Amino acid sequence: MALFRRRPSWDRWHGGATMLDVLGLDELQERAYRELVQRPAQAAQTLAGALDTEVAQTLSALDSLESKGLVMRSVASPEHFVAAPPELAIGSLIVERQQEIRRAQLELTGLTELYRDSASVRTHTDVIDVVRGRQAVAQHFAQLQRGARREVCALVKPEVAAVSAEENVDEAIALERGVTYRVVIERASLELAGHAQLVAESVQRGELVRVTDTVPLRLLVADRELALLPLISDGTTEPEVGALLVRPSGLLDALIALFDLVWHQAPPLHSGEDGVREVSGDRLDEVDLRLLTMLRAGLTDRAIVVQLGLSLRTVQRRVHQLMDRADVTTRFQLGLEAAHRGWLSR
Repeated sequence: MALFRRRPSWDRWHGGATMLDVLGLDELQERAYRELVQRPAQAAQTLAGALDTEVAQTLSALDSLESKGLVMRSVASPEHFVAAPPELAIGSLIVERQQEIRRAQLELTGLTELYRDSASVRTHTDVIDVVRGRQAVAQHFAQLQRGARREVCALVKPEVAAVSAEENVDEAIALERGVTYRVVIERASLELAGHAQLVAESVQRGELVRVTDTVPLRLLVADRELALLPLISDGTTEPEVGALLVRPSGLLDALIALFDLVWHQAPPLHSGEDGVREVSGDRLDEVDLRLLTMLRAGLTDRAIVVQLGLSLRTVQRRVHQLMDRADVTTRFQLGLEAAHRGWLSR
């Protein structure tokens, strides 16, 4: 999602994280344990040479691993270390981490109940928090996506507020765990360098995207329970970044209603939301269907090129073929005839 524009290295945050990272080992501890798993008993000095580190650093890592039960000293030579069997050592760490997560979930449930019980006594000013600074806005942006259980809704403008689309790794993770994303983007966003490709990648992962000429504001709503409203000052110097965090209230209801209105008025970017009807055998193939959907959304030919992965000449040729097929001479007429023939149904 390009609410603010991001995506550094999905591999770094998702596929690049190892099991031992998750269990609380730092890089040197993990390397030392992996090295010992593959070797017989090793002295700290020998292991330091294999790891290309100082002996003191290696000893510190080994002491930590020993305290976690991942390594032990050799019975034959206390100066040598051996790896504990992974199925026992790591298995116990996994059980311990699972118990910590269960305790955290119970605490979360209790705190959530307390929070909801106190909602009735809050004043009207308590439903809004002011978030100041680019880093704080980015942190709240990530937290809302990480905490979403069902749905994230967003209105996206071209200008970056706090987080670029390339940096927004939390979107891909949330999509993978089943969270629905519904996003309306301002058409000018697709003209930004590389942005159309990022949107196409998001759509491939399952994000639902619609396009409109302009959106009234930047907005992120998680599970229709919390909203983040990014704000940028119009100062002549470095713009000040902030946001409003809106809790359940009449204001939140109004923001959700605004999103729903914009969503229902904006055409889909891709054909996945549309039905395809066969009328007297007149049926579009998948490429023409996607092309026609993007034309209806108002994308330029160059933006469509990026979305479809075709050449500009091919896109223009297919548009002319659709116009010939519909027996029209303009793209506007093509849109009307496509609706009349039921090629795209809303």
